[in-house]
Amino acid sequence: MSYDVIVLGSGPGGYVAAIRASQLGLKTAIVERESLGGICLNWGCIPTKALLKSANVFEYISHAKDYGITVGAPKADFPGMVKRSREVADSNSKGIGFLMKKNKIDVVMGTGKLLPGKKLEVTDDKGKKQTLEAKHIIIATGARSRELPALKQDGKKVIGYREAMVLPEQPKSMVVVGSGAIGSEFAYFYNAIGTKVTLVEFMPNIVPVEDEEVSKQLERSFKKQGITVMTKSEVTKVDTKGKSCKVTIKTAKGEEVVECDVVLSAVGVIANIEGIGLEEVGIATDKGKIVVDPHYATNIPGYYAIGDCTPGQALAHVASAEGIICVEKIAGQDPHPLDYGNIPGCTYCSPEVASVGKTEKQCKDEGLEIKVGKFPYSASGKAKAAGNTDGFVKLIFDAKYGELLGAHMVGLNVTEMIAEAVSIRKLETTGHEIIKTVHPHPTMSEAIMEAAAAAYDEVIHL
Repeated sequence: MSYDVIVLGSGPGGYVAAIRASQLGLKTAIVERESLGGICLNWGCIPTKALLKSANVFEYISHAKDYGITVGAPKADFPGMVKRSREVADSNSKGIGFLMKKNKIDVVMGTGKLLPGKKLEVTDDKGKKQTLEAKHIIIATGARSRELPALKQDGKKVIGYREAMVLPEQPKSMVVVGSGAIGSEFAYFYNAIGTKVTLVEFMPNIVPVEDEEVSKQLERSFKKQGITVMTKSEVTKVDTKGKSCKVTIKTAKGEEVVECDVVLSAVGVIANIEGIGLEEVGIATDKGKIVVDPHYATNIPGYYAIGDCTPGQALAHVASAEGIICVEKIAGQDPHPLDYGNIPGCTYCSPEVASVGKTEKQCKDEGLEIKVGKFPYSASGKAKAAGNTDGFVKLIFDAKYGELLGAHMVGLNVTEMIAEAVSIRKLETTGHEIIKTVHPHPTMSEAIMEAAAAAYDEVIHL
C-alpha cells in the first residue's frame, strides 16, 4: 500500500500530524501498536487529570463546612475513581478513531518497523506482516517511564506512572521518587485521598525546573496538606522482600529508611527508539533521541521525527506543534520553526503550577536587567471567595524594553491562565500594555495585570 505520509505512533504528535496531512490533501496512514491517542490520552495527560479531578472533588467535600455546607464524612472510592479515569481515557481514544475516519486516514494497528527505501513493515498482534510505503514517514513513537538502577520496576511494589493509575487497591503509604510534573501530581492525588505520601527529590527544590519561589510555595502547600517532602535526597536501595517496601534514602543528614506499601518511580521518561529500524535505515541519534532539523527532517531524506523521541521538551502540546510544522513543510509550505523558549509548562496538582520563559535566576545568570512584579493570591478577591489563597503570579520584564521574559504562577486555575502570558510573549507585548489591558473582575486572571503593575510600582491592590 502506498501513501504520501505514514505516521508511526498515534499520540498527540502523531495523530495531529496525520490530521494536518490529510487537511493538506496528502494521502495518509497512521500505525499504532496499542491504542489510538498514545500515552497522553490513554496513560498520561487525560486519565491523570480525571484522577486529579476526583481528588479535587473529594477535598471540596471534605472541606464542605468551610463553605457553609453540612455533609456526612466522605469516603474515597478508589476503584470508582480509577474506573472513571479509564472511562474518560477510553472515550477520548474513541474520539481519535472518529477523527481518523472523518479525515479519511487509514489506521493500521500493529508494531511498525522502518525499512530503507521509505517503507514500513507492520506486524499485527497475530504475527501477520505487511509492508507499507510512502513518500514521507514521520516517526512519533513517544517515550516511556525511565528506570533507575536502584529503582527497578516490578509493576507491583515499585511502579511507574502506568501502574499508578490502575492499582487494584489504594495503598496506605507511598514513596514518590521525583517531584517533576508526574511525581508532584501523583503525590498530591494519593495524599488527598488519604494515602501517607513521602516525596523524594534529588535537587534542592521540588518541581526543580520551575522558578525557585514557585517551588518553595508548592513545598509549603504540600507540607500543609500532610505530604512529607525530602529534598537533596536520593533513593539508594529498595528492599521489596517483605510485605512492605523498605526504602533507603540518602539525605544531607545521613541515611533514613522509610517503609511503605508502594514506591512510585517518577524520574522522567526515556524515548522509544529501540527496535524500530533506525539502525537499518541509518537514522542518526544522539543521547537517546533522534536528531532532526528545525522542520523535523532526519539525516535520511523522506524520514522525519517529532515529539518525545526528539530533543525538544517532552510535552504533548510540543509534539502536536511539531507535527503540524513537520507536515506543513512536507506539503510545500514555509512554517516558522517552533520557538522552544515560549513553551508553557503545567503541573496539575493543587495548588497548580504553570510557567513560560526564563526564571528569575536564569535572567540574573545571563546578566539581564529586569523588573519583577508579584501579586499574591492572598490579595485576590476571587481567590478569597474560592477559599484558596495559596499562590501568586510572578512576571519578569526586561527593564529597558518591557518585554515579558518569564511568567511563573502557582495557585488555583493557573494552568488555564498561563496561555495569556504565552500570547503576550508571542505578540511581543510590553509590561505597560498589560497594565492597560482591562481584566474582568473578580477573576484569578486579574493577578496577571496586577503583577505587571507591581513590576512598575503601579499596583493597586497591594
